[in-house]
This record gives sequence, structure tokens and C-alpha cells, in this order.
Amino acid sequence: MLQRLCVFCGSRVGANPQYAASARQLGEALARRGIGLVYGAGHIGLMGVLADAVLEAGGAAIGVIPQALVDRELAHQGLTKLHVVPSMHERKALMAALSDAFLALPGAYGTADETFEMLTWNQLKIHAKPVGLLNVTGFFDSLLAWIDRCIADDLLKPRHREFLLVDDEVNGILDALTEKASGDGRTP
Repeated sequence: MLQRLCVFCGSRVGANPQYAASARQLGEALARRGIGLVYGAGHIGLMGVLADAVLEAGGAAIGVIPQALVDRELAHQGLTKLHVVPSMHERKALMAALSDAFLALPGAYGTADETFEMLTWNQLKIHAKPVGLLNVTGFFDSLLAWIDRCIADDLLKPRHREFLLVDDEVNGILDALTEKASGDGRTP
């Protein structure tokens, strides 16, 4: 069951206005479906757009942020709940523990790091929680081509590609993640 979705996304809004529009649409859809948001707790960039949309639509937004980023005044002050942790490692671990599934929107290094860590945890059977990409205007096309190359070059097993759900529509990816989400997300 998908009760909380962890979303990884940019701390900048990016050059394409569709990125912010999709973040807003996702936030509204989460609130409408009664799915809580877990995210990196920033008030800036796509993170801020997403959290504001969830909150404005009456949904719950839980943020997890390291103290160093709080000190830089990057934490969203209007969240349903804000967890302040000592490090980025603890941030990712708590976000994973609080969530039933994961979704990446456009972003850069941090988004890629967090998304691939969750995929790696699936591969290593640390959890069995679904991971998705909202492929806004083909943002992740090059990444998906790289994954396909990993499979073609026998660096990744084809069955591990199935860990990653992809859709270019908010409702499509939420439906796919909801269908795949199960129990506590742990492997037997």
C-alpha cells in the first residue's frame, strides 16, 4: 500500500517551466490521493514547489534535512513534520524508512545519488520498494539509454531494469508505484 511517497528532485527549478508545473501537479495529486510526501525538506527549487503544492492542497509533507542545510536556512518552515538529522547518510536512511516508494523528478547530482541508492538497495535486497522516474519532457531519456547500454554490455541484469518504473504522466507513474508498493517493502 502506498501511504507515503519519497520524492527526489532539484533544489533549483530549472530552465524548463514544465519541471515546476509537473512538481505542482504531482503535489496536488498526492494530496488528492491521500498519499503523504516525504522529501528533502527544502523550501527552494522543485522541492519547494512540490511541498507547497502538497500543503496548499491539504496534504501532508514530511521533510528530512541535515543540520548543515538548516544552518544555511534552506529548510521549509511550514511542513507537517520536519526531521533534522546529523548527516546526508542519515537523511537518506530516514527518508527510506518513512516511505513506501520513491520517485525522481528532474534534478541533478543529489537526485541521481538518492534515486540510484534506492535502486541499489533493491538490487541488494535491502528493500523491495518501487522506484520510479517522472520523465518530464524526456528529461530521463539519456539516463534510460545508459541503463539499456548497461544491460546490452552485460553490466546489469535485465531483471534489475524492472526495478525502475517510468512514465511521463503524473497519474500514470502514481498508478504504477501504487500497484507495485507492497507491505513494508522488505524482501522475504
